[in-house]
Amino acid sequence: MLWVIRNAQPVFTVSRSIMKNILKKTLCIIVILAVIVGLFNLFYLQPRHVVPILMYHSINYKKDNTLSVKPENFARQMGFLNKHRYKVISLDELVEGIKKEKKFSGKTVVVTFDDGFSDNYTYAFPVLAKYNMPATIFLMTGYIGKKKEYLNWDQVRHMDKSGIDFGGHTRSNVYLPGVEGSGDLWDEISGSKFDIEKELGKNVNYFCYPTGGFNETIKEIVKEAGYKGACTTNRGFDKSNKDVYELNRIKVTNSDTTKPFHFRAKLSGYYNLFRSCRSGE
Repeated sequence: MLWVIRNAQPVFTVSRSIMKNILKKTLCIIVILAVIVGLFNLFYLQPRHVVPILMYHSINYKKDNTLSVKPENFARQMGFLNKHRYKVISLDELVEGIKKEKKFSGKTVVVTFDDGFSDNYTYAFPVLAKYNMPATIFLMTGYIGKKKEYLNWDQVRHMDKSGIDFGGHTRSNVYLPGVEGSGDLWDEISGSKFDIEKELGKNVNYFCYPTGGFNETIKEIVKEAGYKGACTTNRGFDKSNKDVYELNRIKVTNSDTTKPFHFRAKLSGYYNLFRSCRSGE
């Protein structure tokens, strides 16, 4: 019996030695993977981080409309930004920072709205004011004060005095690549800027391409009209948003509230990197 016990001891010792070697190898693998992940983040991801520009349209209760977000969901989304200490900056601050190659913090975000629906004033504006968040609303100026589902100029002026910015979105919501004639393009692009500046008595600096559609000719007209930058959707191929005249934005939906991971992913700063982009036209 003693012989068995004594001869069993080396077996136990060998087993413990094997376990130590396995543990060391496992730790080495973990360290190597951590280094690889760290280098990937440092040299690949971080240089490609983009401040997310959120894109909203209507804030209402319309069903089966991916361009509409329910008021309570919008409130939850802005509450999420506030609770998790995201820094919401103006579009102007972002553009000026891009031009100066400024490094923004990982929790920086911009909020924008397209078209100028009246529910932006009814539902979105009080929430933005509650959290003191800036935003830019792009107006189709031919509809403002003329169609009941759109803002009127008194509402625009009220929001303007409270820190909300306004940008051009054409006069009649036309798909710009389909417009023939530089004169008509100029009227739609420069005209919306003129209309807002006339009503607000201040410079309008940013434009938004309807449906995100643009080409190089359209971009040049936007520049000539005096805009400092322009927003699209996921059109164009500058995922890094270094070209301030084709800033990619991220559409926010109701599902981003029911599936919080979706919203976090869109706020990560890497959403542009992994989503597909389409031609400007």
